[in-house]
Amino acid sequence: MEKWFNVGKIVNTQGIKGEVRVISTTDFPEERYKKGNVLFLFLPNNETPVQLTIKSHRKHKNFDLLLFEGYENINEVEKFRDGIIKVPESQLGELDEGEFYFHEIIGCLVFTKLGEEVGKVTEILTPGANDVWVVKGKKGKEVLIPYIDDVVKKVDLKEKIILIDPMEGLLS
Repeated sequence: MEKWFNVGKIVNTQGIKGEVRVISTTDFPEERYKKGNVLFLFLPNNETPVQLTIKSHRKHKNFDLLLFEGYENINEVEKFRDGIIKVPESQLGELDEGEFYFHEIIGCLVFTKLGEEVGKVTEILTPGANDVWVVKGKKGKEVLIPYIDDVVKKVDLKEKIILIDPMEGLLS
């Protein structure tokens, strides 16, 4: 059975020429939305995904605007609204050392190098220079862990464990 990974959600149309607005959830929008790339659209109440080929991509405000081959009219893409765009596991590329897919990190338990449990990664923010991992502690408190070499010391994807050396004030 094929495993699927979310790339984004179509939230609206843009203009009358078939462009759709996507709120992106992919780590690699420039790769996923490249002209000629194939994506799969999962619509509510439809078991079979729609295969779509990227015709063009551009950024506008906080959205990725996509145009698909064979869908050059607003009337043809309105039905795509609220659909989730996904890729099969076979389209996931190899990453360099120290790079991870979001789905690999979310759900990992975080411990300090002294063995104290910090919590579980629930979300990843991408504000700028480095990613920030949102870790929810046992008491519900969120801790923001910057993904930098000074803090994140080891990531064990097999065991789903991350070891950190928190800088002063990070956990207080």
